[in-house]
Amino acid sequence: MLIKNIESKIRLASFLCLTSFLLCLVVSVVVCFFAYRQVSDARKSIYLLDAGNIPIVAKRTDLQANRAAEYRADIARFHSLFFSLSPDEKYIESQMRQAMYLIDESGVQQYNNLKERNFFSSVLSSSAVLTIQADSIFLDEKNKYFRYYGTQRIDRRSSVITRSLVTEGYLSDLAARSENNPHAVLITRWKTLENKDLSSVQKNPL
Repeated sequence: MLIKNIESKIRLASFLCLTSFLLCLVVSVVVCFFAYRQVSDARKSIYLLDAGNIPIVAKRTDLQANRAAEYRADIARFHSLFFSLSPDEKYIESQMRQAMYLIDESGVQQYNNLKERNFFSSVLSSSAVLTIQADSIFLDEKNKYFRYYGTQRIDRRSSVITRSLVTEGYLSDLAARSENNPHAVLITRWKTLENKDLSSVQKNPL
């Protein structure tokens, strides 16, 4: 009888120890979870001091929260660099160099095609000023596909030509941001779908 009582007490003690251990483990996991979440939330806040040394909370936004706006800004910037030119060889080279940081080999191929067709030489010889205005940018953020609609103005000595421009491509996120690519976005598989004249107005000779 004494032995049975001892065995029962041992089993009870073991049960209590195991239960206590599991309870402590659950409490620890819950505490760690809430602590991690609190630290993550705290990292999204930056405390600034105003002139009176009073701390002001400034919230940090999540990287993906504004990604669509960054995609559109990157698309618009590339097209502005690639299609806005002036009759200055160094300016054209600077524009193309900056644009190539934002696109893969598909942009390099189009650039080389324009060079082979003496497009840039004609800009210099005709003293043409090219500007581009984005009309709209369709963005499929899920598939990272875009279609750019713009209007290009070519101002020559003798005439002003207005063209419609439609291009499409895909977007790829880069690992890190840089000065040359501040949004860490690379345009890929870029091609021109439409580039046709809308109007041509002759200038009055002086």
